[in-house]
Amino acid sequence: MSNHLAGSLSPYLLQHAHNPVDWFPWGGEALAKARAEQKPIFLSIGYSACHWCHVMERESFENPAVAEVLNAHFVSIKVDREERPDLDDLYMDAVQAMTGRGGWPMSVWLTPDLEPFYGGTYFPPEPRGGMPGFVPLLRRIAEVWREDRAGVVGQAANLAAELRRQAAVDAGAELPGEAALDEALAQLRAAFDPRWGGFGPAPKFPQSMAVELILARGTAEDRAMALRTLDAMWEGGMYDHLGGGFARYSVDGQWLVPHFEKMLYDNAQLACAYLAAFQATGEPRYAQVARETLDYLLRDLRDPAGGFHSSEDADSEGEEGKFYVFTPAEVREALGEADGARFCAVFGITDGGTFEHGKSVVHRFSCAREASLPEKEDQLLRERLRHWRDRRVRPGKDDKVLASWNGLALSALARGFQVLGEARYLEAARDCASFLRRELWRDGHLLRVWRQGQAHTPGFLEDSAAVVEGLVDLYEAGFDPAWLRWAESLAEGLMARFLDQVDGGFFSTEADQADLLFRLKPGFDNAIPGGNTLAARALLRLSRHLQREDFRLAAEGALRCFAPWMRRAPRAFLGMLGVFDLALREPVEVAISGNPRSSAVQAMLAEVHRRHLPGRVLSVSEDQLLPLHEERATSSEGPFAFVCRGRTCARPVTSPVELASLLH
Repeated sequence: MSNHLAGSLSPYLLQHAHNPVDWFPWGGEALAKARAEQKPIFLSIGYSACHWCHVMERESFENPAVAEVLNAHFVSIKVDREERPDLDDLYMDAVQAMTGRGGWPMSVWLTPDLEPFYGGTYFPPEPRGGMPGFVPLLRRIAEVWREDRAGVVGQAANLAAELRRQAAVDAGAELPGEAALDEALAQLRAAFDPRWGGFGPAPKFPQSMAVELILARGTAEDRAMALRTLDAMWEGGMYDHLGGGFARYSVDGQWLVPHFEKMLYDNAQLACAYLAAFQATGEPRYAQVARETLDYLLRDLRDPAGGFHSSEDADSEGEEGKFYVFTPAEVREALGEADGARFCAVFGITDGGTFEHGKSVVHRFSCAREASLPEKEDQLLRERLRHWRDRRVRPGKDDKVLASWNGLALSALARGFQVLGEARYLEAARDCASFLRRELWRDGHLLRVWRQGQAHTPGFLEDSAAVVEGLVDLYEAGFDPAWLRWAESLAEGLMARFLDQVDGGFFSTEADQADLLFRLKPGFDNAIPGGNTLAARALLRLSRHLQREDFRLAAEGALRCFAPWMRRAPRAFLGMLGVFDLALREPVEVAISGNPRSSAVQAMLAEVHRRHLPGRVLSVSEDQLLPLHEERATSSEGPFAFVCRGRTCARPVTSPVELASLLH
């Protein structure tokens, strides 16, 4: 029998639709039931690609004994954290305050007034390894609720008040100052692993914002840290050497064994990081990784309608990593004896294995240190093995489309075209933007979620902000003003719905949302930049194109709002510090006079894109000369390029080589 999740669109909720637990989705029916029956709410939050969410479902939520207690004493609600990041953020803060740690699946118990009073993450059905058993825990919570409800309600009210206090952000009067940038870099140096790269111990997560901040502002020694990290992530097993793209994180300190789930947001940001590294160094391997990552998005995550799906699971056929790992015998079966042996030597496939059950994760550490293949043979063998692997049962896919994550993908594709010059990325970026406008833009409002032709859930701050910046990147890639006009409309809606007019900064939700304890103002940068980081960066960049002073002031207001926090804990605000760094830099405008369709103009424009990091103002139009420049070109030879910083323009140049020298 199915429960109340059977009509959901979320793949995560649908995974639980046939549990014996009488699950409800978050909404009016469930909340009214809790109030009417005066039962506590058991709120379980997770996501489709979450390995331990699958484990808890199998062990606990499919367990009749667990279901019996939950159904008798609680109103049980399932939430997809990717659909409702506002609920996830709020109650994750509560769980961390109660337990000192967090993660998914998240388990939190609420009063009917939505105030949390107990929480944790994964619970096995019976006590194990120091963890309380879920069944005895549920019985104890039900008993305390029955015998001391007033005490529980009072405890929950106190916790809710403390969460409000901790979430409050005082108005800041000043920008964070360059000392905060210097301290962030100093902390990254202190945390850097000189052998394996990365910033901290295992498990190691990709830190795109750290890499991009270092590439933009760090010393030569700092850049070596960023490049070592990018190299190690690519060489290790966290990178899918057959299909492109990165897993969520490495469980060990050397990037060898990944947690195999693959997320759209990670891959979009990492593609941008490797593109930035290619721009900074000219090293072809960074272009290769960016290209293969973008191609993974196009091949495996793209919806036929034009948007991009959210993730692929770690598990297939009930086993973590089964799709991705190999034995030497499997490689020889796929490639033949000779080619298989060479591939195993180069990519670390051994009889002993590097993963469970004697299987090996594909990695390049052997390739980097002991063995190698010619480039064309390397590519051919990887592609042959990928086609063989595609015959396996693929991991499950979360095929919902999220506005904010698609904004990140839009930026990655647009920058991919700019830097790599490959038209398929610009075409895919245009298709993605068209999809977002066609399917998620309703009466001046952006919706967050689309799946199988249906859109729902009002967009949050991160949705509008990420799409605005994606559109700015798309405009800078192709100079179609229609995308800039839509970005302006979205930005005006963002300002109207989310801006704190009194203290500055932006709330994550609109003011009239009734199912939240209080509005959060997201500042910390986590797996994706915080909402205020995304909003400040998007508005700052858009203001430089449109000369919109209100956009610039709102962006600076967000920086001021979180300036004290950035000074106290700069590593928690690396993305926002990157926005501050961008704000400190004078905008650079490159104007190219001549026919935009001519090969000479296109060669100059390609040089700008290859050499110039995003966030600068780029323009090209037929017979355009900057009015700031007094000199007018009269020669029939051309084209001419002008590079201006503020009101200072360099002399006009006539070749890509000269232009590159001004941009370096």
